[in-house]
Amino acid sequence: MAEPRNRYSGVSLILHWVIALAVVVQVLLIMAHDATEGPLSREFVQVHKAVGLTILVLTLGRIGWRLTNPLIALPVEMPRWERILARTTQIAFYVVLLVMPLTGWLASSAGGREISWFGLLQWPLLPVGGGREAAGQFMDVHGAVAKLLYLLILLHVVGALKHQFINRDNILHRMIPLIPRRP
Repeated sequence: MAEPRNRYSGVSLILHWVIALAVVVQVLLIMAHDATEGPLSREFVQVHKAVGLTILVLTLGRIGWRLTNPLIALPVEMPRWERILARTTQIAFYVVLLVMPLTGWLASSAGGREISWFGLLQWPLLPVGGGREAAGQFMDVHGAVAKLLYLLILLHVVGALKHQFINRDNILHRMIPLIPRRP
């Protein structure tokens, strides 16, 4: 199960793509929330909270996996600035994928708003107070970090496409099993 030398392991692939899909679902849920009103809008928010907490747990699992399974080395021909940008972006993703659900959880907790995890259990609220004002401040951070997340996604996708179509260096092959390795 350890990371192979030229491609990420099944565990890394599953965590990467499940988290990526969950992030897309989050964006769609908030768009649906913004486009609706009443009980349906509130239901979109409840599912958004449950997916967010799932992302938190998966990200913690991914960090644990990463700590015990070092990253695959980047190509030696890759310029230093590009290696630094790649690793900085990866670390920033971990930070954002922790801060986003934590600030949402803190906002719900401060506002005394229950969190149902897909109707299966009540997620415990954090011991924070402050009411609506504190909840609003946490949501301000949540929104600002969302903008950073969009920037990171853009950087990540542009970088992956650059490596696939310009550099042609098998970087994308490491994370997408359907892409054959180039000789």
